Amino acid sequence: MAVDEDAAARPSSPSRLAGRLAAAMSPIPPPGPLRTLSLATLANTVGSGLWLAGAALYLTRDVGLSAASVGAGLTVAGLVGLTVSVPLGSLADRRDPRTLRAVLQLCQAVVAAAYLLVGSFPAFLIVAVLELLSASGNLAVRAALVAAVGGPDGRVHAFATLRAVANLGIAVGAGLAGFALAADTHLAYQVLVAGNATTYLVSAALLLRLPAYPPAPRPRTAVGRRRGQALRDGRFLAVSGTSAVLALHLTVLTLVVPLWAVTRAGAPPPVVSAVLLTNTVLTVLLAVRLSRGANGVVPAARQLRRAGLVLAAAMLLYAATAGQPTAPAVALLLVATVVHTVGDLWHGTAGAGLAYDLAPPDAVGAYQGADGLLAGLARAVGPALLTLVVLDGGVPGWLAVGVLFAGVGLATPALARWALATRPAPEAEDRAPASSGRAG
Repeated sequence: MAVDEDAAARPSSPSRLAGRLAAAMSPIPPPGPLRTLSLATLANTVGSGLWLAGAALYLTRDVGLSAASVGAGLTVAGLVGLTVSVPLGSLADRRDPRTLRAVLQLCQAVVAAAYLLVGSFPAFLIVAVLELLSASGNLAVRAALVAAVGGPDGRVHAFATLRAVANLGIAVGAGLAGFALAADTHLAYQVLVAGNATTYLVSAALLLRLPAYPPAPRPRTAVGRRRGQALRDGRFLAVSGTSAVLALHLTVLTLVVPLWAVTRAGAPPPVVSAVLLTNTVLTVLLAVRLSRGANGVVPAARQLRRAGLVLAAAMLLYAATAGQPTAPAVALLLVATVVHTVGDLWHGTAGAGLAYDLAPPDAVGAYQGADGLLAGLARAVGPALLTLVVLDGGVPGWLAVGVLFAGVGLATPALARWALATRPAPEAEDRAPASSGRAG
């Protein structure tokens, strides 16, 4: 076929350029298993956004529970939910993680719909416990599935891609929840709950479009390995613990910064939305780009060190907003959030890289479950600890958190080398099966 050289030489039309720009900015990957997993994540997290934005008002305004009882119930449910991380992660090592996660998504759909039947605190507590049990187990199984889809060399990239997609989904879901919250009627809240449940069904259907991923063969070094070994691996837990401590920055962004901005920095309440929107947009745009360099234990540990130092710098910037006039305080809050987001993204991919690469090839799910358990404990203690240290302590509190983040980050490379010293060299046959399912 002849090529129209004149047409080829002409600049692209504005619509074509816009399309290319949109494709470049979109976190959805090219066709393949990773795209299918991304679409399942997108569906799932649209529902997460609906529920995160609307759950508190639904449970208090429509169901009639007190805010204190909702908070207490979710705390109890969250702690109970952590107990299944390692067992379900271990199950994902012995079964097809795709099928197991699809089953868990179906269970979550049923539990999410059960909120329509909640009319008292005991009923709420039962449903919340079931929800957090299935959600916590799902995270460990998801980590095993990401490892299977990405393969040894692509799982950190897959993790970063799914994180960008998840932030996009949550933003869309939160925006849709705004319609229900604006209506503030019983029917609107019921539609919100039903919508959340429906997204789990869509996600499960998309997951089943993935190929099956059989368990990795047990290497010779695994003979005699006991169940629960991940929780007995002190060196792995030490490295994972550093990542869990740095995970406190999530509570800083979602709880401490909004309260500090309004009560101590003198910023108007809409600035809180601007701060969270800045983090969301930058995560969608930069998560994949900033994931580079976290493959392998040593590079990932260095990246986690950078994350700790950058997060420490963000804490100093937040502290600097105290006593400032409104305009400089708002500007500093947004600059601090940009710095915070870079540290956040480096922490996420580095933590995932360490948890994957320090795990035995046939126990990825179990080790991801142990890693998730420590992160969950940090999330559980974070709100009480950080509000006490920062909101009551003021600028010295911010400095203390910054020193903690910097210290943990600086300690990570040495801890990672210590953990790596006990790991056997991976055998070629152990890694080959996992790479066959790598997203192209």
